[in-house]
Amino acid sequence: TTIVVSAMKVVIAGGTGRLGQTVASQLKDHTVLLLSRNSFLASAPNRVTAEWGYVGQGYLNINPHVTVRDWDGGDMGEIVGCDFVGWQDDALKGADVVVNCVGDYTQQRLMATERIVRESLRLNKQAVQITVSPTSGDSVRTLASGAYTKVEKRIDDCEKMVKENCLYSVCLRLNAGRTNFMNNVEEIVSAIESSSS
Repeated sequence: TTIVVSAMKVVIAGGTGRLGQTVASQLKDHTVLLLSRNSFLASAPNRVTAEWGYVGQGYLNINPHVTVRDWDGGDMGEIVGCDFVGWQDDALKGADVVVNCVGDYTQQRLMATERIVRESLRLNKQAVQITVSPTSGDSVRTLASGAYTKVEKRIDDCEKMVKENCLYSVCLRLNAGRTNFMNNVEEIVSAIESSSS
């Protein structure tokens, strides 16, 4: 039996991080848009800074189905790219799946989630919203530098916001760490692929 998955438009917030870009590279049958706070630096031929996510021109050359777009990340004070205006229309209109891989588990994650949910409700209520977070306990401690209770509450608040406001949502809790990395990528890709059914 052959399973045919029709091409989708997949948007990944936090997509220039290691997890997001690895997921994007696996979605070769789809159009993928990575949201970045600085698309110029994220797609430059050489890494300019470790401060912002980086995929590089080489990655984009071998993944022609992937593009990078500036967005505000939910925090107008953190804008670095110069072309963030209109990201909502460019990214969310026509999107089939929106994946939140924003990895900063500070207040920034809440603001980014709120921005994605609000703009999706305004422009494209039908898009499947997938929120990716670490499992409670050790996985949170692996990724967060402290204040674990606050981090876990922010993750819970993000998931609650998505579940209560979006028509179609999936909240994935994954085990952090290098040994789990490819399993996590496969689980996210599977959630994306199954959203087309």
